Amino acid sequence: MSKIKVGIIGSGNIGTDLMLKLRRSNALEMTTMIGIDANSDGMRMAREFGYEVIDDGIDGFMEKPELADILFDATSARAHHRHSELLKSAGKQVLDLTPAAIGPFVVPPVNLGAHLDEPDVNMITCGGQATIPVVHAVNKVADVEYAEIVATIASKSAGPGTRANIDEFTYTTAKGIEEIGGADKGKAIIILNPAEPPILMRNTVYCLVKESECDQEKITSSIMEMVKTVQVYVPGYRVRTEPIFDGNQVTVFLEVEGAGDYLPNYSGNLDIMTASAVKVAEELAKNRLVQNA
Repeated sequence: MSKIKVGIIGSGNIGTDLMLKLRRSNALEMTTMIGIDANSDGMRMAREFGYEVIDDGIDGFMEKPELADILFDATSARAHHRHSELLKSAGKQVLDLTPAAIGPFVVPPVNLGAHLDEPDVNMITCGGQATIPVVHAVNKVADVEYAEIVATIASKSAGPGTRANIDEFTYTTAKGIEEIGGADKGKAIIILNPAEPPILMRNTVYCLVKESECDQEKITSSIMEMVKTVQVYVPGYRVRTEPIFDGNQVTVFLEVEGAGDYLPNYSGNLDIMTASAVKVAEELAKNRLVQNA
């Protein structure tokens, strides 16, 4: 099978974990790591793998645009605004792993094939990728009037980019809960837990549904089917208990165990984000191959 060339902007935790996952893809050929810290762990590993390493950021890539057709931006929301404009002008597609929210939102089990020709696709946030599928599953069978999610991640798994994006995380995730999850109103909270040993990523989803539509059996079945769908590309994704019902309030406790590609298994927040990005990029690549045939 032909492969589409891809590159990563940002050599931090997310970019490095993503690079390791791309090495297993049958549709994507990793070619270049683009960063600004020549001595970062991600840049060092990229050199060892034989990839083209660009250490002067997006400007360096713009001098060699033939290196990749699809780019993953794993930097910050602020930086992505500039990256998006430059890559769009060069005719490149970009998957945004920051909460910049310039392009349309994509959550693989909800709308994977919806924006295949868009120049900029947004992956929302790790919390969004973990919880929006559940909100959507509930909303399929009962109108969700309000949804609130709390994403708790190990402090050790949150690098400088993640910490710089906290404000954008809450806004973008809440917007995704509404636009993709289908809730009339959404709210998002993130907690960086410093516990030792580090905890696995945990997410709590609260949904208030219309009382007349609160069929516990249908809601539970829809949630469990969605969990199975996510597990296809994130094996460590699971519910911790059966959904809990209190009147018209549905509470779901989720846990995400990482694959341990770069950081240890507690870093499920990396895994859900990078695995989702690879899933979407492979669909973009297939679409490009069909168009180029």
